[in-house]
Amino acid sequence: MAVTQCPASCGELIQGWILGSEKLVSCPVEWYSTVEVSSGSPLEDERPLSRAMVDTLLQHWQYPAHFSQDIRIDIHSTIPIAKGMASSTADIAATAIATAHHLGHQLDEATLAQLCVSLEPTDSTVFRQLTLFDHNDASTQIACVAQPQLDLLVLESPETLRTADYHRIPRHAGLQAGAPALKRAWEKVQEACISQNPYRLGEAATLSAIASQMLLPKPDFDSLLSLVEECDLYGVNVAHSGSVVGLMLDRTRHDVDYIKWMLAQKQLTKHWPEQHLLRMVTGGVELQ
Repeated sequence: MAVTQCPASCGELIQGWILGSEKLVSCPVEWYSTVEVSSGSPLEDERPLSRAMVDTLLQHWQYPAHFSQDIRIDIHSTIPIAKGMASSTADIAATAIATAHHLGHQLDEATLAQLCVSLEPTDSTVFRQLTLFDHNDASTQIACVAQPQLDLLVLESPETLRTADYHRIPRHAGLQAGAPALKRAWEKVQEACISQNPYRLGEAATLSAIASQMLLPKPDFDSLLSLVEECDLYGVNVAHSGSVVGLMLDRTRHDVDYIKWMLAQKQLTKHWPEQHLLRMVTGGVELQ
């Protein structure tokens, strides 16, 4: 038996046309999918992509396909689904590492990323460090140095959008139009990590969030930007293929209750009725 966990993501710090294709840097937060893999019959209500990952690993290591019927997957996760919080990546990445350990194997991050993208577009939460990642084919994996510390007030919307549906939206023209802003945003992410400057990371995320308005607009976005300005927050980040939004802040510096009051005053809670104060954490799958 093996137990692992992988974090959710509050959307992306940046996502767009960078270095010749669409890439992203996820924003891992302290909300986890915990997966237990053990010997036993598969559960009736298991998640199909996690079973697909088990089957992919058996093929990867050349086990007989029928071995799958003696592998049980238990997933414990309250990460919201189809809102841009990387719930699916958390499930399948944690399943992969747990299955590997259950079978007596190791998986490095690069191989894990490759296996995940073979099933679906994948978030860079599979990496311990903030990583610029080609989420479609894993061809780009550029890690940053240690990330600055910050918190996020995660704004959760009832609106859902599955990743596969987002990728059917014609986006090429919008991605190209946003490319100059994303080039600056990626430079700012690297600077933020080198200097440990959360304001610089916030600038990067805000640039990307503004560019994302051409592709998947968030409601009352100007009001969100004015709230960031008025409360002197680090910035705002968004789910580029979902509905969640993150207000980037420091819970010891910023008055979170006042920010929540401001959200209500600006009538933003009608779009995002639930809020979660979470730490930004390192990514990667941890063995429990």
